[in-house]
Amino acid sequence: MKNKITKAFFLSVILAIFGSCTNDELTPYYDQRKREIGKVAIHGYNALNDSIQMTVNGKLIEIGKDKNNTAFVKKIEKDYDFVFFNDEVKTLVITNKKTSQILGTYLFTNQTPSSALYFYAKEDLYIDDVSFLKAGTLTQTGTAGFKFLFPSLNKYSGSSYQGTLDGIITKSNGQVLGTVKNISKDAPSDFIEFPFSTPAAIKMELVKHGTKESYITGQKVIVALTMTNNKSKQIILEEKQDANGKFSGVEGVINLADFFTF
Repeated sequence: MKNKITKAFFLSVILAIFGSCTNDELTPYYDQRKREIGKVAIHGYNALNDSIQMTVNGKLIEIGKDKNNTAFVKKIEKDYDFVFFNDEVKTLVITNKKTSQILGTYLFTNQTPSSALYFYAKEDLYIDDVSFLKAGTLTQTGTAGFKFLFPSLNKYSGSSYQGTLDGIITKSNGQVLGTVKNISKDAPSDFIEFPFSTPAAIKMELVKHGTKESYITGQKVIVALTMTNNKSKQIILEEKQDANGKFSGVEGVINLADFFTF
């Protein structure tokens, strides 16, 4: 009988305490927080010799539903859903899996719940600005277009020239098709468009802006290119070195327009 009275007493105390609380006080803190859904559409291309990994606030992003598959290679198209609580910030980090080198870091908040992320990763090259990746828009049919970006400018050539470059584009017979201006390592060049014709092989001479003088003293720099009918290209120019580490020329092989659809 005594135990029953004791239990009844403690029960009445507990009920009295909870009865004095408001509904807000009874609601768990977790549920009080403002909850919003967000999404980032990730579009990338991994041309590294190894895979890349992506984390959000330290948690690995998985490929599909396989928790053990977190290594992304080649073309990457992934939609990732966020759950924002209050003004929480989500930090997305892209790394080289082999070296753990951080390639890019991005912050997302509920101020922009739906976002898109584009990037291209290659050895010693990481580009993640849409304006850097997107090719120019052709204005008419029967033409070919080009924009250029030169991230490795002066890397191997050792040129002291720090200005922008122009590219004088000619056909194999010497006919000048046009001059593209403001080629640099920091921003896409101006867009150039000209009529397509065969043969499709063309070449571009790199010169100091506003001149016909090579950006490397005493050495003409020619880049081999190919034009494609009704196609605009965003070409990455790369300084190359030979087996002895000496500058060997400039290549324009990578066309970013091959990897992305905007």
